[in-house]
Amino acid sequence: MKWNKMGRGTVASILSFALVSVTACSRDYTLAYVYVTTAKPLTSSSPNGGINAYAVDFQIGSLTPLADSPIPAGRNPLTLVASPNGLNLYVVNHDDSTIGEYAIGTDGKIYLQNTYNVTGSNATSIAMDAAGAFLYVTFQYQLGPQGQQLYSTASPGPGGVTIFPINKDGSLGAAVANTTVGTTTSRNYVPVGNTPVGIVVSRPRCEPAASYNAGNPTCTLTDGSGSGLQTVFAYVIDQETPTTPKAALLSFSQNMSTGVLTPTPGTTITTDATGKTVAAGFGAGTTPSAIAEDPSSRFVYVTDQAQNVLFGNTTNADGSLTPMINNQFPTGIFPVGVTVDPRGKFLYVANFSSGTVGAYTIDQNSGNATGAITSASTATGTGPTCVTIEPALGIYLYTSNNLEGDVSAMQLAPQNGTLKQVQNTPFPSGALPTCAVAVANGSHPTQIIVE
Repeated sequence: MKWNKMGRGTVASILSFALVSVTACSRDYTLAYVYVTTAKPLTSSSPNGGINAYAVDFQIGSLTPLADSPIPAGRNPLTLVASPNGLNLYVVNHDDSTIGEYAIGTDGKIYLQNTYNVTGSNATSIAMDAAGAFLYVTFQYQLGPQGQQLYSTASPGPGGVTIFPINKDGSLGAAVANTTVGTTTSRNYVPVGNTPVGIVVSRPRCEPAASYNAGNPTCTLTDGSGSGLQTVFAYVIDQETPTTPKAALLSFSQNMSTGVLTPTPGTTITTDATGKTVAAGFGAGTTPSAIAEDPSSRFVYVTDQAQNVLFGNTTNADGSLTPMINNQFPTGIFPVGVTVDPRGKFLYVANFSSGTVGAYTIDQNSGNATGAITSASTATGTGPTCVTIEPALGIYLYTSNNLEGDVSAMQLAPQNGTLKQVQNTPFPSGALPTCAVAVANGSHPTQIIVE
């Protein structure tokens, strides 16, 4: 087709399309947003930490701070999670025992909406179900009937899990009551063992109808044998105490309508003669530090910061766990963070004392983790704590480097999971960064970007 044979309407249409494409390309040059919590107070007049916000460059994965970054948080913001729809961010303020709810704008900027009290003291970790319907927050110490402090570092005791329902606007409802797990009276938390430090909630999978998924929505079994019920599990790691090393991995089934957690076979929660909660579950090494599950909800992984290993478990139909064969996979020194890529093919561990990210491939049949080709470990800044992967394309990985005060950025190869540092990494953050999470910008996974 020759240009001189086109009508004015055709030319105008082409020019209009070109302008729209250029505009869209400019708007979508930001692939995702990364949010990093920092523990050091933002000002000398306030004890509150902050949240650094960055835009992710589509082409190379580099980070550019947003105009209003850092954003105030509570005291010692420890970790955070984003809603599945990318509209809200929830920050754990450890020393305040609160959750900060932030709205995420179309430009990635975040705005504090509400702050909620956790139903225990010293909030430690956070997770959300795939439906974005319930928020789960672990805390270190249970409180007394009148909200009084029962335990402390000098006199440690059991912790718990607060369950918040999430409203359509992202706000949180009143904590879900618990009348059955480890108690005969109504409590606004699920009691667990000493020092719970991590929690993960699985994606729904279809299982035959049973007591652990009763009341959940129906689904079609993958083997074509008929209908079943959607099934969701939650897993909590208890460090316990240095004087009683009984670290445990606890397993619960979720009621998808109410958010209530019920122990699965292999997990027991009771009360001793003094009234303290005693929790027993599956092996979690000596000092478990982080937990992750693959997207298929078949494999659960736990890092042990004392033994420098990664433990692997397969999930059974009822949510109980079976250790993988040769389930102890070596890590770097003092592993404290772990994540699985969105494809479920690769796993990455943040090794605090080694200053590295360890890369592993996941065997799709057994779940065994083996070092990725040429990338058993890749250097980060000093003291990496959390590791996150942007969900838009799933090719850029970020670590919060606690001792260095910055964020390392890497690109992963979808073919084999190997890592390479991106241009200009690391990127400055506030002091004492504690964790990081990434949120996609718009609908990048379904867009065609014109360069």
